[in-house]
Amino acid sequence: MMSQFLKNTAKQCIEYSKNVLYHRNSNNIAKKILKNIEQEKGKLNAQQKRIAQEYAIEVLGWKGFAPWIYVYTIMHGEFKEGWLPDNYFGRIVIPEIQGDYGKISFLKPFANKLFNSNVCPDIAHYINGQWFSATYEPKTPKEITDIVKKNDFYNNGKIINKLDYSYQGLGIHIYDKANFDAVKVAKNGNGVVQPFINQHNFFNQFCKDAVATLRLTTVIDTNGKACLRAALIRFGRNKQTHVQSKDQILVAVDVATGQLSDIGYTSSFKSTNFHPDTNVTFKDKVIPFYDKGVALVLELQKKMPMIKLIGWDLVMDENNEVVIMEWNGYGAGVAFSEATQGPGFNDLGWNNFYKR
Repeated sequence: MMSQFLKNTAKQCIEYSKNVLYHRNSNNIAKKILKNIEQEKGKLNAQQKRIAQEYAIEVLGWKGFAPWIYVYTIMHGEFKEGWLPDNYFGRIVIPEIQGDYGKISFLKPFANKLFNSNVCPDIAHYINGQWFSATYEPKTPKEITDIVKKNDFYNNGKIINKLDYSYQGLGIHIYDKANFDAVKVAKNGNGVVQPFINQHNFFNQFCKDAVATLRLTTVIDTNGKACLRAALIRFGRNKQTHVQSKDQILVAVDVATGQLSDIGYTSSFKSTNFHPDTNVTFKDKVIPFYDKGVALVLELQKKMPMIKLIGWDLVMDENNEVVIMEWNGYGAGVAFSEATQGPGFNDLGWNNFYKR
C-alpha cells in the first residue's frame, strides 16, 4: 500500500514539474513577443496590464495566464473579455475537451482510416516495421518503392515523408521520386508518404518553393454543431522545402470571406504588409476556392465530434482542388488567431475550466 502511495506521489511530482516547465516556456515566449510588439507600438500601459492581470486571476484562476493576455491586448489596442491564453488553452482546455482521443491525430497514417475517406493524399504508410499501401494492404519495401516511383499525381518528381508526432515543420523529409528507397525511408520511423503538392498560383505569388499551409480551426459548439472559428495562412521562405515555424510568415484570414489581412507577422510577431522574399503585399488578396475548403473541413469535423477542436492544414492545388495535408486534434495552438482575430471561443465556456 505504501508502495502504491509512493508511486502516485512520484507521478504527481513528475506531472507538476512538466506543468511548471510548460508554463514557464510558454510565458517566456509571450514575454519575448510582447517586447517585440512594444518596439513597434509602444509600451503596454499600466491600466491595460492591470485589467489583463485581473482577468487572468479572477476568470481563468491564475496570474500565470496573464502574459499572453498582454500580447493579445497590445495587438488589439484594448482588452477583450473571453480571450484564451495559449498556455491556458494548451494545458487546461485541450486535455479537457480532447482527452487522449485527440492524440490519435499524431499518428499520421490513420487519417484516412479514421475518417473512412481519402482525407489526405497518402501514397503509402510505414507502421511498426511494416510498409502498407494507401489502402492499408501490407507491402514489401520493393513494392512500395515501385508504387512511389510510378505515382505521377503532380508530376514534379518530389515525395514528402511525414513522421508521427511531426509538427512546426519538424519530422518532415523531402525526396526525389527517382531516388526513393523504401528501405532507407523506413529508417526515419513511423509515418506517411505523400506526393509533393503543386500549389495554386495564388500561393506561388508569395513563395514558390515551400507549399503554403492554410490552417482552419473548427470546433463542435455547445449545440453539437460544427463551425469554423479561426483561419490563418503560413507562408514559407525562398529556398525552403516546406514551411518552418522558425521563420514562417503568418497572415490572418477572414473566416467568412477568405480574404487575407493587410498585415502579416513573423513568428516573433513583427509586422509586415508584404512577403519579405517576393515583396508581394497581402492587401486585397482572397484565397481561391476558400468556401470549398471550409465546407470540406466542416463535414470532416462532423465525423469526429468526440474531438471538439481540430486544426486542419490544407492548400488549394493547381487543379483547383482542396488538399488536406494533415489534421491536428491535440497540438493545435490559438495564440496567433486569438491575437489577431479573437476572442474566438468565448461562447463555449472553456474559460471556466480552471476554476471548475
